[in-house]
Amino acid sequence: MNSLNTKNIKVTLLRSSAGRSETQKRTLVSLGLKKIGQSRVLPNLNPILGQVNKVIQWVKVEPAE
Repeated sequence: MNSLNTKNIKVTLLRSSAGRSETQKRTLVSLGLKKIGQSRVLPNLNPILGQVNKVIQWVKVEPAE
């Protein structure tokens, strides 16, 4: 993800949070992702990237336009 040199990133939820730990579920909710296929445009900041790294296996990250 370090190659994302944009101001914002687009994060899309690809897989369900069912069966995941409570902290990972809370991380997805704090990113604003509740439903599969839902996307959010978030600022490319270190705290946000840390949250995304915690749930990277269930989300797709791409530069926002």
